[in-house]
This record gives sequence, structure tokens and C-alpha cells, in this order.
Amino acid sequence: MRCPFCASVDTQVKDSRVAEDGSYIKRRRFCTECGSRFTTFERVQLKEVMVKKSNGIVVPFEREKLLKSIKVACKKRPITDDRIEKIVNSIQRQLEASGEVEISSREIGVLVMDILSNLDIVAYIRFASVYYNFEKKDDFLKFIDTIKKEISALDENGDSEITGKTYNQCSIIPDFPVNLKRDEDLFNNEK
Repeated sequence: MRCPFCASVDTQVKDSRVAEDGSYIKRRRFCTECGSRFTTFERVQLKEVMVKKSNGIVVPFEREKLLKSIKVACKKRPITDDRIEKIVNSIQRQLEASGEVEISSREIGVLVMDILSNLDIVAYIRFASVYYNFEKKDDFLKFIDTIKKEISALDENGDSEITGKTYNQCSIIPDFPVNLKRDEDLFNNEK
């Protein structure tokens, strides 16, 4: 592994730890040339996922970009970094296992919003504001009104009078065919 500080290839692994969920290995490394310490992560990649953007350009899936966007949405919310890592790992596993050669950025956005809508409503609204490109205060207000209508349409059993779905299935996300399933254990853990 090349040192990110001095570009030397003479580095040593000082410590390796497997993540709690077994999805990656964290390695602490030491550069014998400059004495710097740095961390690397080793993950399994089932296949390379390609993302088709709204402008038609196809690019490789960037896990770090997804992680960053979810962290921004969850900033100052009661959601741990470990929880965010689990969400991103789950999304990446689903994308790799989908069998699709190309997945649209829209499908990924809908999947993220589905998870966030069940996890933290503020993080959901923040992510949706970027996804839907809110430009004015009215955009936020209309979106929040839509959420309020969906929630108020729930009966005492938590079923929607509008859609017939349960609360966890209710969504104000526009209908869009997403063939990816949610990772239910993301919702069963503590925040």
C-alpha cells in the first residue's frame, strides 16, 4: 500500500480489525519512510455497479459519494456513523446483488429516501431537498404538507386510508419501479 503522505510503497500493517457486521476490514498502517500513520479499509466487491445519471452518462458507483451525501443529510441527527455505514453497506449489497448492469441514479435516490423516511424524517427531508432540487421555501413547505397528508391518512392500526399500506410502507416518494428490497434489520436496531 502506497503512503498517502510521501508516496513510499514501504508501509506496514500495525493492526487489523474486522467490522462488527463483517462487511470490511480496517487496517492501521505505518509508513517506515516518513513515520506517518493512516487507515485503509478492505471491502468485498461482488461486481462493479454502473450508475446511469439523469443526463445519460454512465459512471462507476462511488460508495464514498453515497456515504457523504447520507452523512450530510444526517448531520446533527441522532444517527451514529456506524448506523450510516450499515445503511451504505446495505444499499451497496443490494445494488451489487440486483443483477442489473446499470442502475439509474434515480433508483438509488429512491432507495436512500425510502430508508431515511423510516429512520429520521429530518434527514429524509434534507436528502429529498437535494434529490428534488428544492429552490424555494415553498418547495419545502409543499413537500412537508405531502408528508403530513400521508401521515394523517393513517388509521389507528397504522394503515394508510389512501394507499392501503402500513406506515412503514407509506411513502411520499413518487411511484417509480425499484426492484431492490429494503434491509429490514436497518430499522430494527437502535438509532
